[in-house]
Amino acid sequence: MSGILSLAAIAIVAVLLFLLLFEPAVAYRVRAPAARVDTRDFADYLGALMDARPFAPGELQVLSTGEDIFAAELAAIRGARRAIHLEAYLFRRGRVAHAMLAALEERSRAGGEVFWYQPIAWYTLKRLNNRTHRDLLIVDGEVGFVGGVGIADYWVGPARRGRPWRDTMVRVSGALARGLQTSFAENWLEASGEILSHEEFAHGRAGEIAPAGAEAALVINSSPSEGRSTRARTLFQLLIASARESIRIASPYFVPDGSLCAELERAARRGVAVTVVVPGRWNNHPLTRLASRRRYGRLLEAGIAIHEYQPAMMHAKVLIVDRVWSVVGSTNFDNRSFGLNDEVNLAVLQPALAERLEADFAADLAASAAVTLEEWRRRGLGERAFAALARVLERQA
Repeated sequence: MSGILSLAAIAIVAVLLFLLLFEPAVAYRVRAPAARVDTRDFADYLGALMDARPFAPGELQVLSTGEDIFAAELAAIRGARRAIHLEAYLFRRGRVAHAMLAALEERSRAGGEVFWYQPIAWYTLKRLNNRTHRDLLIVDGEVGFVGGVGIADYWVGPARRGRPWRDTMVRVSGALARGLQTSFAENWLEASGEILSHEEFAHGRAGEIAPAGAEAALVINSSPSEGRSTRARTLFQLLIASARESIRIASPYFVPDGSLCAELERAARRGVAVTVVVPGRWNNHPLTRLASRRRYGRLLEAGIAIHEYQPAMMHAKVLIVDRVWSVVGSTNFDNRSFGLNDEVNLAVLQPALAERLEADFAADLAASAAVTLEEWRRRGLGERAFAALARVLERQA
């Protein structure tokens, strides 16, 4: 009897592992809406689809270096009066963590609480593959930070390999900070069992919802549904499908599935200038890079420009469409972000923000090496062999 039970257990584990590695992605077929991407009509459609209110953008500050990011976050923490809400995917020992902890301790005279998201327990096993990848800081419900930067020295150096990581965060204020607080409240409830209190949760004011015909900003919260779809994936697919002039993508882990690759190819073939910046040899996940490079051929053949960043690890997660829409947040261009993780993104219809991010993108492009189709076709047998292994694991990338 014990032998039969053992075989049954092995069979169940094998089936679960197979589903984990090879479950097909949702197709995400989309017809671009009639509304032009630069109109408020399009923004309202996007907001309705994502269940996200169109806020007035308020003051937005792009932070492009680790030193600037942590300086701004520490200043916000040190000025806190009521509440600090911090959610981090990485919190590693080092000088950044030391400075953060010192600032938090100084402000937490009335006490503070820390909880792990999805601690290992029998009741979390069914969601063992889910994690919160959100990196958020909200202070007093009035100032917020969103992007992909965790609490670690990677972003300030000296890095073990190359220079400090290249990344982007956006500092927001007012209504958008409260939108980010909603994202934090979701994971806080899941981790602590506590609904964020009325005193800690800042409330909106009249005039913060974007007026008709004006710029708009959306906070897109994304968690995997039972049907495997996510709002983050829908957001990226729809914006790419709606582009008419240009698409700029910066991503540390660029492993688009078949339907997203096809969407990028369709965009390029209708005349949209599609440019992608990804990490080069400085990459903290070499197998993910191989999985990414495996896709280069079909994308290059469609006319998509791919550039590998040379100075250091490229960790910025930015999408710019038609120089009017900008998306900055925690989402990578891979299945883990699109289908497994909790993520959060700021999507903004505002030419000024897009122009600012385009300037950063141009600087990154100047520090990157273009990948040609001929070069890609000449890649060595070693890379091809390891890319085959990466293909097996890329659903977990």
